[in-house]
Order: sequence, then C-alpha cells, then structure tokens
Amino acid sequence: MIDQATRNGTDWLASAGLRPTRQRVALAALLVGDGNDRHVTAESLFASVRAHGDSVSLATVYNTLRAFCEAGLMQEITVDGSKSYFDTNTHDHPHFFWEDDRTLTDAPAEQLQIAQLPDVPEGAEIAKVDVVIRLRRT
Repeated sequence: MIDQATRNGTDWLASAGLRPTRQRVALAALLVGDGNDRHVTAESLFASVRAHGDSVSLATVYNTLRAFCEAGLMQEITVDGSKSYFDTNTHDHPHFFWEDDRTLTDAPAEQLQIAQLPDVPEGAEIAKVDVVIRLRRT
C-alpha cells in the first residue's frame, strides 16, 4: 500500500514529466509529501532521507535537486555566493535568511515593494530578481 506522502511525491514528479525512480520518489515524498513547501539544502535533505531509512547517496541528492530545478519543480536560492537552498515554492517571493541557524524561510511577498531597478546593459533583460533579507536574532 502506498502512503499519501509517496503518492503526493509521485504525482509531483509526474506533473513535470519526471520518471519516478526509487530515489526521486523518496526525495519527493519528503519534499512535498505533506503538501507544505520546504526550504532545504542538499545536506539537510540527505540527512532526512537517511533518517527515513532510505539509501541514497549525497551525490544523488545533489543531482536530483538539480533535476527538480531544471524541471521547474523547485528553485535554487544561493546565499553568500556559495550555499544553495532549494525551495519547493516556485512562485516569485522574497526570503528571510536567519544567520544564527543558517535557515531560509519565506518573507511576506505582499509587503515587498521594489520601486525601481537599475537600467540593464543594452542587449540584456532581467530574468529574475532574488530578494534575500538577512536576519539576526536579538
């Protein structure tokens, strides 16, 4: 019998035309199985999948997250130019980066106002604007 998290993960993969391999289904079930959006790093997802008893290598987690991004199922947010977080919410929205525990959460998009962006060089267009607001607990 397939549980609801696995069914949700399999449906999520199917929505992007991705083949439901054992590893992809295991990762997808953790990412979207309960219907909530997630912000994960490859390392945190690797730890979660191992805690659930699935055997998946860290390299497979990285490759699978990249495949999910390329398929439009997730978006990658880079913090500090080196640390990547992966978000199951693919709509444009800002993020809070909590410096104390190095976690990423959604910021209220309806409160963000960008009055003007700089002119882009000739022959270029803005593909996307990422807003990451760094926070420190007081």
